[in-house]
Amino acid sequence: VVSYGGVIASNSIKIGGNVIDQEIVNYLKNTQGISIGLTTAESLKISIGCAEQLVSELTMEVRGRSIDSGLPKNITISSKQIVNAMERPIEEIIEAIISTLAETPPEIVADIIENGIYLAGGGALIRSLDNVIAQRTGVTTYIAETPLDCVAIGTGKTLEDLPKYK
Repeated sequence: VVSYGGVIASNSIKIGGNVIDQEIVNYLKNTQGISIGLTTAESLKISIGCAEQLVSELTMEVRGRSIDSGLPKNITISSKQIVNAMERPIEEIIEAIISTLAETPPEIVADIIENGIYLAGGGALIRSLDNVIAQRTGVTTYIAETPLDCVAIGTGKTLEDLPKYK
């Protein structure tokens, strides 16, 4: 939580895009008997991944290697399967948000309730993640205008006025 030019409360977890991709790889290996690479898992996450079940299910065909035979295998994967694969890491992200809000001073929480939570980074692009966070926290959640650029832009602004932020 950043307010008044500083960090008010924080929490750090080791869950990011690579962890979510690995969860997709593991899920498909365990449930579908297919081995895919991290690049394919990332493609599934971006194309049909979602933080909650969709009204209209999406599908994507992927190629991998059969765990049983070692031979190439094509399989159609549904968005429901990817939601299931991403469930644990997304739950950990939401728990970290809730934990951070719990340690935030009440005055700042009031501001957060009024202004909302803003998501930045590649994870912000996971379909419906903002909705799931809003439902679980009770705080309106927005996706930053350019979520992939936010960290770089913020770092640049900090470096421009480094004495202020020390």
